[in-house]
Amino acid sequence: MSVIKKLVTLLRGSAREIGQSVVDSNATRIYEQEIVDAKASIAEAKTELTSVMAKEMQSAREIERIQGDIRRQEDLALQALEKTEDGLALKVAERVAGLEAELQAQTASHAGFAVQVSRLKDLIKAAEGRVREHEREIGIAKTTESVYRATQSISDNIGSTGSKLTSARESLERIKKRHEDLADRMAAAEALEKEFGHKALDNELAAAGIGDNDKSRAQAVMARLRARQAAPASAASPVTGNGDTPSA
Repeated sequence: MSVIKKLVTLLRGSAREIGQSVVDSNATRIYEQEIVDAKASIAEAKTELTSVMAKEMQSAREIERIQGDIRRQEDLALQALEKTEDGLALKVAERVAGLEAELQAQTASHAGFAVQVSRLKDLIKAAEGRVREHEREIGIAKTTESVYRATQSISDNIGSTGSKLTSARESLERIKKRHEDLADRMAAAEALEKEFGHKALDNELAAAGIGDNDKSRAQAVMARLRARQAAPASAASPVTGNGDTPSA
């Protein structure tokens, strides 16, 4: 029998742990739903408040009506007294007394409605303030939870894929070495082309100042330009056969 009790206790403990785990894992969602429920309750309270405020306004109008009836009945009682109709005036006075009792009850009811309206307004304001505070808290909690999840994800990924990261780094190093080798090969090929290729002899001739190169062509152009510059000066000053300039 004691074994059965222990098993039952174990099951209850397991159910409690499972329930607590579910609550903990969904704490943010539960918190948000509680805020939604609180807002719904506040909206319902505001509806009730409008009902009480309507009754307060109705009671205020009823008080004004009764006060008006009392003034009119008192005027009638005075008119009866002026005509020495004491019995009639007494009947009117009894009616006024009934109206005054009704006014007293209505005034007390109006005061009660006013107290309820004031109290409900204070409660609603306080509840809305708490809801806004909880909304700020849930915003902070959600942000913090997102940061924790991201941090945990990064830690888990680095821990579980460390070998992959190492392999990727090694692959990158191999790519860099392959690029360096390719660059070296291209530089070597260019050096060989300069030394043994088709332009090797041209390079040697150019270095010796032989052949048609850019420098010799530039010198030829300069010589031609100087010749053209000197030609007009020679034409402007002709000489005779004996070397004297002709007289005018």
